[in-house]
Amino acid sequence: MKKAPEKAAPAKKAPAKKTAPTEADPAKADSPKETPAAKKASAKTPAAKKAASAKTAPAKAAHAKKAPAKKAAVSKKDATQAAASPRTPAAPPRDESHTALVRRARRIDRELAEVYPYAHPELDFENPFQLVVATVLSAQTTDLRVNQTTPALFAAYPTPEDLAAAVPEEVEEILRPTGFFRAKTRSVMGLSKVLAEEFGGEVPGRLEDLVKLPGVGRKTAFVVLGNAFGRPGITVDTHFQRLVRRWKWTAETEPDKIEAAVGALFPARDWTMLSHHVIFHGRRICHARKPACGACPIAPLCPAYGEGETDPEKAKKLLKYEKGGFPGQRLNPPQSYLDAGGRPAPPASPAPAAG
Repeated sequence: MKKAPEKAAPAKKAPAKKTAPTEADPAKADSPKETPAAKKASAKTPAAKKAASAKTAPAKAAHAKKAPAKKAAVSKKDATQAAASPRTPAAPPRDESHTALVRRARRIDRELAEVYPYAHPELDFENPFQLVVATVLSAQTTDLRVNQTTPALFAAYPTPEDLAAAVPEEVEEILRPTGFFRAKTRSVMGLSKVLAEEFGGEVPGRLEDLVKLPGVGRKTAFVVLGNAFGRPGITVDTHFQRLVRRWKWTAETEPDKIEAAVGALFPARDWTMLSHHVIFHGRRICHARKPACGACPIAPLCPAYGEGETDPEKAKKLLKYEKGGFPGQRLNPPQSYLDAGGRPAPPASPAPAAG
């Protein structure tokens, strides 16, 4: 009878440390060598309890990680700003395919068309002659300054023949506010002479003819073709150049190459309005020195987001023209612009009387 306990001794060795791997190793746990009694005994051992508690540890740890999130306090102001601010977009991949670029570019244009459904040329004009002269005068100055200057010019010289026969000094005095007035006088009088002598006093509707006029390059020619004749063209001004490079539509820096690269992304029928959308956006929101990123409607599509002010409230203070509640550049803007809340620009202040 005393020897029986000695035989039972192996049963006590079952919950030894060597059995701990059985729960971690499915093959050993299902081994037929381990008896039900041994399994029951091992469940009560400290090693088994420790192994069992290890299984529930991840769940408790996950619960512990979520707890701080519930306790984190978010102020009402922070929540409002977070909701108002656009999400930070990721820059397009360096290996963005041409197809992906086309889709992104066209989506940007669609978004801008919704923001600026009233986009238009911001030079006042009533006919192609007035538009070509105003566009030449807009170099190195604002459209607003041109619009404040041309009423007096066209009142005195309404036709190409009239301007071609004018006294240069008198024209210079009218154009003085636009800057570079002597060179601009030579250009507008020169193009007027060519129009009168070679085109019967009419502005031609072909690119190859327009670029022959003094002071008229491709940019001016496309402004005239697109807005006076309804023929599509891309206007590559300083705003257009800046924005298409920010959007990674092209890395070109020369106007002709930019025109070709961007033109390849869009059907020709969209070129004129595309130019208006981009230029409007560049003047109102995507400024050269400090773009209003926090108020930009296409921020999620822009790889340059963050170059400017991202705080929504601060960005709103950077908006210009009708977006900022200020007058526009045209004295006589289209009705669609006025319907959208835009205000006409004020006329030029009269010169003070001498003496």
